[in-house]
Amino acid sequence: MPARHWIPFFAFVTMLCLTVTEQAEAKQPNFVFIIADDCTFRDIGCYGGQAHTPHIDRLATEGMRFTRCFQAAPMCSPTRHNIYTGQYPVKTGAYPNHTQANRGTKSIVHYLKPLGYRVALTGKSHVGSQAVFPFEKPDGDGLVAAADNFFRKCQGRDDPFCIFFCSREPHTPWDQGDPTRYDASQLKLPPYFVDTPETREAMTRYLAEITVFDEEVGGILKQLDQHGLRDNTLVIVVSEQGSSMPFAKWTCYDSGLQSAMIARWPGKIQPGTVNDAMIEYVDLVPTYVEAAGGTPAPVLDGKSLLPVFAGKQEHKDHVFGEMTTRGIINGSPTFGIRSVRSKNFKYIWNFTPEIEFRNVAMKSPEFKSWEAKATAGDADAAEKVRRYRKRLAIELYDIHKDPFEWHNLAGKPEYATVQAELKAELDAWMKHCGDQGQQTELEADQHTKFGGKKKKRKQK
Repeated sequence: MPARHWIPFFAFVTMLCLTVTEQAEAKQPNFVFIIADDCTFRDIGCYGGQAHTPHIDRLATEGMRFTRCFQAAPMCSPTRHNIYTGQYPVKTGAYPNHTQANRGTKSIVHYLKPLGYRVALTGKSHVGSQAVFPFEKPDGDGLVAAADNFFRKCQGRDDPFCIFFCSREPHTPWDQGDPTRYDASQLKLPPYFVDTPETREAMTRYLAEITVFDEEVGGILKQLDQHGLRDNTLVIVVSEQGSSMPFAKWTCYDSGLQSAMIARWPGKIQPGTVNDAMIEYVDLVPTYVEAAGGTPAPVLDGKSLLPVFAGKQEHKDHVFGEMTTRGIINGSPTFGIRSVRSKNFKYIWNFTPEIEFRNVAMKSPEFKSWEAKATAGDADAAEKVRRYRKRLAIELYDIHKDPFEWHNLAGKPEYATVQAELKAELDAWMKHCGDQGQQTELEADQHTKFGGKKKKRKQK
């Protein structure tokens, strides 16, 4: 090649390389979301828990672990609607359990497919209707097999993907895994539990199922690596709401509403980091849409987490929760709960404190052992059983001094300003959601799949 042609040639090569680099950087990321089923966040290893979770713990060293992630409802179905729609449950009508969203509601499928994504879900669904959630359903017996099949089909294609892996662990009946790994006599029980042999034995089976979930996480991540998809994939693992032991699931205490969340995204999230920002499940849809190159729809209630993934330690000043006993097995005829949490305090409003709070956990051998101990004269057991059954209208807790929400500060003069401020925040949120309080509770059955009829299969 004549010398006079070398400069233009090198300029062309340089331009070509820059173009290829820009295209690679602009490539849309894949999204892998893995969710447990009734797992209290505190029980996972990297959150200080006793469950053996080596795969989740390792993921935390490869990504970012969140210390203040919350969902808007402490039940399976509203939580999942919350995740996939990016809206709070009452807004979409999906606030009772065994529910379905209002007709015309849009989900993550509708937001990502126009951006070129394949959007799939495998495992537990628990959402409706099909028109609102038209997920692709991967083939495979179990989450790991489905991951292998789905990733194989995606491998080498230009289409980006978003897939939700929805485990059924550690949901009751706690009959999976190896409970002998855990010595019941050596377990440390939460301070709100009554210490009985039945409780300790149940905990071994529950922890064993968390380990099964951890193995599923490990298997899915291994498939992601084997198919060469790791580097351009945002992986998020969450624990869902708390376990069905008392004072967790079906309550608006942190043990019911707070979630583990770990995110890994090579080149985007710094490995081994911890983030204290207050975030919610409702933030996930706008995060995915923005990361995919789209603009989050105005109807979405969440805020993109991309700045948080980049290291920002602030996101929201308040997070919110709601619970209705309508639509659950052994539920109270009406017991609506709403809550708001700041960084320092939790405010809970129980609509009908004159009614006994009930759910299916109160029929468990564990709770019956609590009642038996209380009847035998144990004052601690009697107090915990009473507090689970009966709630005051207003509860207020100092989260820092009282993380297990046991010392009610409502009505104390020195906390009057805090109580009033949080009440105002909750009132504004309810108005935003179209939540009319007790009237909304009385209408809950209209939003269930069963129209208020009793459901005969086991509680999910």
